[in-house]
Amino acid sequence: MKAIWKDKILAESDETIIIEGNHYFPPGSIKGESFKDSDTHTACPWKGEASYYHIHVNGEINNDAAWFYPEPKEAAKEIRNYVAFWKGVEVID
Repeated sequence: MKAIWKDKILAESDETIIIEGNHYFPPGSIKGESFKDSDTHTACPWKGEASYYHIHVNGEINNDAAWFYPEPKEAAKEIRNYVAFWKGVEVID
């Protein structure tokens, strides 16, 4: 699987975890230079508190386009620090 925005590969892995229709990419598969920390946080009743990244590609910014769970609840422990995408980021096989 690949996560792509503005023709740039943001993440690539054959070992994503699919939860609620979203592919979560292992932390080591993320191309870190495109990711900037965000102050945004949201809560999921069963996964816990999500943190976000802004995506930066060729001078363009996609705010809060990636999220992850640094300290997930027990039910979601398998996705600790795995990253999922939305807001126009394509996830393709």
